[in-house]
Amino acid sequence: MTPADLADLLRATAAKVLVERGSDPAILPDEVKVERPRNPEHGDYATNVAMQVGKKAGINPRDLAGLLAEALSATDGIESAEVAGPGFLNIRLAAAAQGAILEKIREVGAAYGSATTLTGTKINLEFVSANPTGPIHLGGTRWAAVGDALGRILATQGADVTREYYFNDHGAQIDRFAESLVAAATGAPTPEKGYAGAYIGEIADKIVAAHPDAATLPAGERHELFRREGVELMFAHIKQTLHDFGTEFDVYFNESSLFASGEVDRAVEQLKASGKLYEKDGAWWIASTEYGDDQDRVVIKSDGSAAYIAGDIAYFHNKRSRGFDLCIYMLGADHHGYIGRLKAAAAAFGDDPNTVEVLIGQMVNLVRDGVAVRMSKRAGTVVTLDDLVELIGVDAARYSLVRSSVNTSMDIDLDLWTKQSTENPVYYVQYAHARTCAVGRNATEFGFAGVPADLALLTADEEGELIRTLGEYPAVVASAASLREPHRVARYLEELAGAYHRFQTNKTLRILPQGDDPVAPVNAARLELVNATRQVLANGLGLLGVSAPERM
Repeated sequence: MTPADLADLLRATAAKVLVERGSDPAILPDEVKVERPRNPEHGDYATNVAMQVGKKAGINPRDLAGLLAEALSATDGIESAEVAGPGFLNIRLAAAAQGAILEKIREVGAAYGSATTLTGTKINLEFVSANPTGPIHLGGTRWAAVGDALGRILATQGADVTREYYFNDHGAQIDRFAESLVAAATGAPTPEKGYAGAYIGEIADKIVAAHPDAATLPAGERHELFRREGVELMFAHIKQTLHDFGTEFDVYFNESSLFASGEVDRAVEQLKASGKLYEKDGAWWIASTEYGDDQDRVVIKSDGSAAYIAGDIAYFHNKRSRGFDLCIYMLGADHHGYIGRLKAAAAAFGDDPNTVEVLIGQMVNLVRDGVAVRMSKRAGTVVTLDDLVELIGVDAARYSLVRSSVNTSMDIDLDLWTKQSTENPVYYVQYAHARTCAVGRNATEFGFAGVPADLALLTADEEGELIRTLGEYPAVVASAASLREPHRVARYLEELAGAYHRFQTNKTLRILPQGDDPVAPVNAARLELVNATRQVLANGLGLLGVSAPERM
């Protein structure tokens, strides 16, 4: 019996009890919640449903819990149900009923944890979107890991997810980038507010190698050449870096196309005509304060030129015209103002503001020996994705960035994440997976084929804890999807790894027969438990884009 099965059983039992007492079962919540008690001595699962509906039904919650306990205790698969406190219900499952979790995992394999909650929902997930003026810094790296994991998690719930990178190739920053490249090619000092770092010189050298006369061209031609080819080379590097990091995008969208195609002008004119923009001091504004922004924003400046937000408005309109039901933006810590202005854009086009979701990621720091690491070999001023991967590897980089809530700033301790020991969280989880694989390899030497696995024999505390932890995985994935919090999967994997290590460390719970002993049904049952653990660890690591090694 899975936690979801138990929740359904609880709701059905509670509905029956309420009807028998003359109460309307409609007062029950749509989903009865079951949780694992902190103290295992209190049972396998607990629920407070009697406390939720007792007063509504005119029944003392503790009395209602007693009625539920009596009904549940007579149900197949329930070993016991006991009332605690003012109306909590502690439930123990029969060992055979818990075995249904292992049977389910064996049946669906890689699909375990999937659901249909978001089936039919078309989601545009935009993340990273770093300016093509330099390598991806640590903030963008965090989104490369978290955004990719979130896309995978949303897809497990049935969503049609399009991963999109917004290529900011329009605006003053691109001109400063081109001027920096020209300066590097001609030996001039870096311009004010320009870009420095070894990568600038490397790109300039490549352009000059391809165009030997580049540095001597007339100023206008030279600027355009270095701008065009510099952006192309920089973005090629960004794409390759992301690919090597295991993060792929379905769409690379050019900001400049919004202006070249006239989409910005058309979107602005549509909002003017509908009265969603207002004129003040010769400029056109959008009322973004109505949606949480700290001030209304200028869309068209008094000189007639488009402000930066004009492109954002047109871009949202473009996404909706492509049929997306939900547009998720993953932005950096300095972009809180975008929440209000993007929701205002949605409302201006007649959409529900909740069509837009903006996730804000906080800062990431690297620490070594307790001291912050701030300089990059190539970028000079910031640490980049390439630097992080070089220091700790792809798996540790992705896992370290995903395992904490993006709402909090974080330090990546390089000493910790390079350790080949169980102190290192990703090593701890991967090692658990490798141990399950080792058991599987060793099991091939014994005659397991044809021996039935009697899952009712898995009665030890460590076995029960592991089975119940496996049963929680679908709910964890569903929660990570609905709350947009991939770190929940990482933390769960560490909990699962811990439960497995405790199970395998107990030498009285032999998985493989000893000496000349034949394979017994309990051995086959434990091997089933190991196989289920391996599957769920692999599923979870796959959602995070982290490898599941078979040997370590």
